[in-house]
Amino acid sequence: MAIKNFAFSPAALKVKAGTTVTWTNQDTDAHTVTSAGSGGPLRSAALATHATYRYRFTAPGTYHYLCTIHPFMTATVEVTR
Repeated sequence: MAIKNFAFSPAALKVKAGTTVTWTNQDTDAHTVTSAGSGGPLRSAALATHATYRYRFTAPGTYHYLCTIHPFMTATVEVTR
C-alpha cells in the first residue's frame, strides 16, 4: 500500500487471511495507519517519509482505517478466507 498525495492507494484492498500488508509513506508529511473506531488492530506510529508499517491480517472481515493526523484520509482492507 502506498501513502501518497494525502491518500492511501488503493483505497480499497482485498486480501486473503494470513496476508501481511505493508504501507509505505511516500509523502513528505507524516501519516499514521490507524483503525477507525475503537479496538481495531491497526496502530502505527507516525510514519516519516519512506517509513513503513506492516500488519498481518489473520481474521476475515472488513477493516476500516485512517490517518489520525489527516482524518480525511480513509481506506479499507477486506480480508477473506
